[in-house]
Amino acid sequence: MSEQLIVTNPATGETLAKVTIDSPESIETKLKVGYEAFKTFTKSSAYERAQLLNRWAELIIEDQENLAKIMTEENGKPLTESRGEVVYAASYLTWFAEEAKRLYGRTIPANSTNKRLLVTRQGVGLVAAITPWNFPAAMMTRKAGPALAAGCTFIVKPAEDTPLTMIRLVELAHKAGIPEDVVQIVNGRGADIGPLFTSSPYVRKITFTGSTPVGKQLIKESADTVKHVSMELGGHAPFIICEDADIDYVVTQAIASKFRNAGQTCVCANRFLVHEAVIDEFSEKFAQAAKALKVGNGLEEGVEVGPVINKKGFDKIVAQIEDAKAKGATVLAGGTTHFDDEKGFYFVNPTVLANVTLDMKIMQEETFGPVAPITSFKSDEEAVEIANSTPFGLAAYFFTDNYKRGIYFQENLDFGILGWNDGLPSTAQAPFGGMKESGIGSEGGSEGIEPYLQTKYLSIAGL
Repeated sequence: MSEQLIVTNPATGETLAKVTIDSPESIETKLKVGYEAFKTFTKSSAYERAQLLNRWAELIIEDQENLAKIMTEENGKPLTESRGEVVYAASYLTWFAEEAKRLYGRTIPANSTNKRLLVTRQGVGLVAAITPWNFPAAMMTRKAGPALAAGCTFIVKPAEDTPLTMIRLVELAHKAGIPEDVVQIVNGRGADIGPLFTSSPYVRKITFTGSTPVGKQLIKESADTVKHVSMELGGHAPFIICEDADIDYVVTQAIASKFRNAGQTCVCANRFLVHEAVIDEFSEKFAQAAKALKVGNGLEEGVEVGPVINKKGFDKIVAQIEDAKAKGATVLAGGTTHFDDEKGFYFVNPTVLANVTLDMKIMQEETFGPVAPITSFKSDEEAVEIANSTPFGLAAYFFTDNYKRGIYFQENLDFGILGWNDGLPSTAQAPFGGMKESGIGSEGGSEGIEPYLQTKYLSIAGL
């Protein structure tokens, strides 16, 4: 009997499904099929590809309630968030349907009258994607959309915790008319499938969203066959609050940024840097708002914070909280948990920590959970220094109504995504990518299709 992944509901521990793990032989076959399919699909017109992407998006929206329920059951996020992610996922397909029609080439003035110099763009080939569990729909379409728009074929490995959303998305892709050998899915463990992708001569590009250590490993393994790589890796986002900020508004943005998906997002606020003049006001109001959040099963009405995805994530969160408390942090809200190792569910109540210092683990390591550490700063320069002090550079947020201060932060924060008075800046039409060890390349926007293209130059003589 084939080995299987056991997919469970992180809110209850109940088994949702058993998904067959692809054997190395079946993966090799799928890679070869995708490679061969590229030879035909790359010759399709931009309008044909755009039509397929738009139809796929339509089917996703029509299936919104079903997809959202699947996502909440296997991921744990509240149903309202899952519904929003379905719409967000579809928006990448409609966006890149239009970008397919904008893959312009150019002519270059030659240095003699009997020559013509032409530049064209074409897809890189078969794209292998590895996606995370926290956004199982959007992280797939954000990669598949530009890949298909560019004329590439696509094979994806979803996270072991959340394959069911992806399986449904691929079913809808085929229903939309996208050939089965153009969009494929493989299931299994990342440690097993990653090397098969990176070593395969059929794969020309690896795109990955996940942790920085895994991303580094994939980059190393891809070097032997000189594959194209796109990496959206870990973050440790600072959330800077200046003394002139509207604190009541900031609290609403902080709650949205920090506790969405129970804090399990790569761009959520991880370090709250608050000017000493307003730290007491912000801390009190933020803690009260965090206490008011309803925690529970995402399928239940009114739930705003769901479970932590698994025991590994839970243990890391608890360790960071305990380390902070041992080093002098004060718990203003939360700090408590509800879990059952036997049943397999783990909840962390929204937690706010005050008197946080830079030597605490929570200020140096990415926190994938509903914990908000607060520390103070005296000057804009100090805030930037603290914000830039980690190897990560994915997202950062700053709140000020002073335009000079805002421009200072924009120019000096070493992060690929910035939110000025905005805790939720992500959108399909804008580039999403990090600096430093937070990634290579951008997803979304007009920039998002570039990593799936290669340039071909033609010089014509004797005219």
